[in-house]
Amino acid sequence: MGIYVCSVDADDWSDEDILWPTAQALDAELSKRGYASCNPPAAVEFVPRSGMSFEEKMYRPVQTFEDLCRAHPDGQDSYDALLGWDLLVPVDFEGSLTLPVPAPYSENTTVLSAHRALRAAQRLAVQLALPPHVPRRCDNLDLGNWFDGPATAEAAVSHPGPWAEDLDAAYYTALYLRAAEHSLRRQCPISYV
Repeated sequence: MGIYVCSVDADDWSDEDILWPTAQALDAELSKRGYASCNPPAAVEFVPRSGMSFEEKMYRPVQTFEDLCRAHPDGQDSYDALLGWDLLVPVDFEGSLTLPVPAPYSENTTVLSAHRALRAAQRLAVQLALPPHVPRRCDNLDLGNWFDGPATAEAAVSHPGPWAEDLDAAYYTALYLRAAEHSLRRQCPISYV
């Protein structure tokens, strides 16, 4: 059990019991603002490390990551861009959209642009000096496995930095960075499950 951050494919987007009400509300709101619909890619057969899907579990304490966001010069903006959404979409718009549709963990669905999340995550990644070893294709808990494995200690030796002093904050920085990158690369929404 637990909360997962996952990519959304067309099967989930069009399923009336999963995300169809959210998809309809989002398309209406995007249309009002002059944007095209957000249509996720078709479902594909799972192939490890193919980069076709994204799945990570929020299993580490998040407090130091929240503190890191708030300590940034644009603290509340960073916090909102990374932690203030229920649905991340590959559409570039300012602010957030509030849809009158329940999300898994809130009464309404707050939608943010993956572009905005990416910029915020990139700033934190630079600040923490995340090493190049951090997995780029995170389709099956790859980030969590990397952060829990021996590769992390090896990377801390070859690429020391603030990231190695707070692995919880580094993990969430990497998670939101890779989620936003995935959303933009695959042109798909990201949601909590």
